[in-house]
Parts: sequence; C-alpha cells; structure tokens
Amino acid sequence: MESMTEERVVVIGGVDCHKHTHHACTIDEQGRRLADQEFRATRAGYRELLAWLRGQGTVRAVGVESTGGYGAGLTRSLCRTGVKVIEVNRPHAQLRQRRGKSDSIDAEGAARSVLAGEARQIPKDTTGIVESIRLLKTAHNSAVKARSMALCLLGELLVTAPTELRESMRCSTLKGQATVCARLRPALDHLDDPTQATKLALRSVARRILALKKEIAEIDAQLEALIRSAAPRTTSLLGVGTQHAAELLTTLGQDCDRIHSEAAFAHLCAAAPVPASSGLTQRHRLSYQGNRQANRSLHMIAVVRLRYCSRTRAYAKRRRSEGLSNKEIIRCLKRYIARQLYRELRADLGALAT
Repeated sequence: MESMTEERVVVIGGVDCHKHTHHACTIDEQGRRLADQEFRATRAGYRELLAWLRGQGTVRAVGVESTGGYGAGLTRSLCRTGVKVIEVNRPHAQLRQRRGKSDSIDAEGAARSVLAGEARQIPKDTTGIVESIRLLKTAHNSAVKARSMALCLLGELLVTAPTELRESMRCSTLKGQATVCARLRPALDHLDDPTQATKLALRSVARRILALKKEIAEIDAQLEALIRSAAPRTTSLLGVGTQHAAELLTTLGQDCDRIHSEAAFAHLCAAAPVPASSGLTQRHRLSYQGNRQANRSLHMIAVVRLRYCSRTRAYAKRRRSEGLSNKEIIRCLKRYIARQLYRELRADLGALAT
C-alpha cells in the first residue's frame, strides 16, 4: 500500500507589539492570510504565541515591530527557542492612509514585509554586556540632563533672589553657587517672607544638583569598568573615551555580524559620503540619516585627533591645499574613523564571545 505524507505548511508570522498585548498574524509562502490572534505580553503569553505559530506549520521567520521597545521581551523569548526574528519598521504613513490602521492590519503588514524581503534586519542581542552598557548609559544621560536643567533653574532663582542674598554668593560658577546654596538655613516658620522662601527653594535645587552629581559619578565608575572589560582595544585608540565607546558599542550591538561591513556601519553612524555633484562641481556632502548620537561621537573623536594627532593634522593640511573645506575634511575623517572603529569593535566583541 502506498502511504502519502502530509507536507507541513511553511508559515511566516508578523507581530504588532503593544505594552500589554501583542497581536500576531500568519501567512503562507504564497502570501495567503491564515489566521490572527491576540496574546498577553507576558511569559505565558509568549509561550502561547509560539505554540500557536507552530500549530499552523513550520515557522520560517517572524517579523516583530518594536524589537527594542514593546517587543523586546517577545524577541528574547523567540530567539531563545531558535525562531528567526526579523526587525520590522512601522508602516509608512501613506500606506496606513491607503489600507487603514488596526492591530490585525499592522501584524499582517509585518509578516508581508518579511515575505517580500523588505525587512531583513536581525534585531540586536539584548542578553549580554552591551545591553548592560546601554542601560547604564541611558541612566547617565538622563541624570546629566536633569543636572543641567537644575543648574539653569538655580541660576534663574538667583537672578530674582533678594539683593542681599544674591550678593552673598561669592562663587562665580553655578556649580560653586550650588555648593553654597546647599548649606542655606531658611527659617521654616517664616516662609511667608520671600527671602526665607527663596532660601528654601535654592537649597532644594542645590541639593538636587549635588545628589545628581554623586549619581553621575557612581554610574560613570561602573560604566567605565564595563567598557574597559568589553572593548579594551577600542578604548585604547586616541580620542575614544568611555561615553563615545558606549555609544558606538550600543549602535553596533553585541551581535556584530548583523552589520555586515564597515560601509554599513558608517551608514548606520551617518558617516557615509553622499554624492552632491552638479555639472563641473564634483563633491560629496554629509549624510543626514543614521544614528545622530553615534555621528556626534565620531565628530568629537575627529576634533580630538585634529588637535592632538600629528598625522591627522598633516592630512587635514594636505586636503585643505586640494581645495576641500573644513566640513568636508571632517567628513572624510569620520569615514576613516568609522572604518577603524568597526574593525576594533568587531575584534573586541569577537574576543568577548569566545
């Protein structure tokens, strides 16, 4: 007797992620819609979603929106089970105007982006030391921004403070004035007096500044230890400090194979040359796309090398004699630095993996 084996359907999933729920949709390799269902954004919900996907056939890949946000937990769960996850961007506004907007439509659009090959990017690995660096750097940046705002507020309060109180501040810098204001002793029983209320406001803001300063120092110490452990070769380069290395590491990601070449890394850092020629004028301009913070790190490294590196100064002098402007010279330097850093970062992350 002849036995016939039933072929398993190959399915492609798409997930529209939200804070509390994830909406999933499946299509087959011919683009036919199979089913869609909503799941909770919990560990149990992730298991149910995976079982639901596998119950419909062999899972080829799953397109997930917001892999670095609401979909981060789902992405980690699927990757641990060996499912191929593809990062999908949000639908374009024109597409949404034409097709409408719903969780089901967005999930189906994510699956079709994977099927058509429009979405091919592997999401970042968020289970290693690079993710720890990103989290600490985020907390550091937030504390720095809060301290800057508090310093500006302290200066504004001192401008409108009573004359005798303002003249008692002998320090010329806001940081020194914050230290003095933190030691003020307002009379809490007489806060109806503007002088005493001003003293209390100044002391409150000043103590906030000093607390944030201590917090920043603590995070800096931990972040520097992580950076030197993860990227010793990169931090040994001229101009690459802790914050620059942290920004470039988080831009590249721990799974450095997801960025296939140094040209792709330069494009990701907005350091790729863009043609801007017309007629007899042959030139390139700076790229306006990519990670602007990574581009800022490359720019600051180039500025440091223009000041302290004799080879960089000689290069800039030669290119200036060829007719290039300072902006074009810095663009060329950023492209070279991106190439150098890509090699060193890959070497550091490769050693870290082994």
